[in-house]
Amino acid sequence: MKSFINYDSHCPFPIENIPFGIFSTQTDPRHRIGVAIGDQILDLSAIDHLFTGRHLADSDLFQQHTLNEFMASGKDVWHEARMEIQRELSMSDGTLRNDKELQQKSLINQRDATMHLPADIGDYTDFYSSRDHATNVGTMFRGKDNALMPNWLHLPVGYHGRASSIVISETPVRRPNGQMRPDDKQPPIFGPCKMLDIELEMAAFIGPGNKQGYPISIETAQDHIFGLVIMNDWSARDFKNGNTSHWDHS
Repeated sequence: MKSFINYDSHCPFPIENIPFGIFSTQTDPRHRIGVAIGDQILDLSAIDHLFTGRHLADSDLFQQHTLNEFMASGKDVWHEARMEIQRELSMSDGTLRNDKELQQKSLINQRDATMHLPADIGDYTDFYSSRDHATNVGTMFRGKDNALMPNWLHLPVGYHGRASSIVISETPVRRPNGQMRPDDKQPPIFGPCKMLDIELEMAAFIGPGNKQGYPISIETAQDHIFGLVIMNDWSARDFKNGNTSHWDHS
C-alpha cells in the first residue's frame, strides 16, 4: 500500500501504522483526534464526513476531545476506521488526494502540533512480569540468591498505579520526596529520592471492559486491547524498599 503523503522508508509512521493520538495547534487550541502519517497529522475531526461505513456514518466519535469513546466502541469500529483512513491516505483513492482545500484543513505538520494524553485515564495496572527485571530489582534488595520471591514464577505481580501521575512525553518531572530507611538500625528519614529507577516499558490501552464476574479469556484478550504505547515508568526504589520491607522493633 502506498500513500500520497511522502515519507522515507525509515519513517516510523507509514500508512501501515497510522497511530491515533490527541493534539492541538496554536491556531486551533481544541483537543482533537488525529493519526500520524509521515511527518503529518491527519485531523479526523476535519474529515469525519468521509466515514460512511456501518459503524461510523453520522457518528461524532471523531469530534471528541479524547479517545475514550472511540476506544470503548470495540474492535469492529476500530477496524472500520482504520480501513477508511488507509483508503483516504492511499495513492489509489482520490477523495482526499485531489482535494487541496480539504488537505489544508486536515493535514497538520507534526512540528506545529502539541500532543496531549490520548485518554482520560481512570486507573491503570502495573504488571511486574519480566523475569530479568524482577531478578535485577530483587538482587538490589535481597541479594542474588534470593532475588525472586517464591511465588513469582507462579504469579507475576500486578498492582494498581497512580493514574494521576501519568503525563505526556517531555513533561518535566520533579524528583519525589518521601520516607526512606537507608540504615536499618536507624529510624526512617524524609527527603528526596536517591534511587530513582527509570524503566522503559510497554503499556496497553484497554477498550471495552468486561462485566463483573465475567473474566476476559486469553483467547479474546486482543479484542479488548486498543493499542500499545511506550511508557517510562519511574520508581522511587528507596521509598519502596523502606515502605515494604519488614521493620523490626529495635
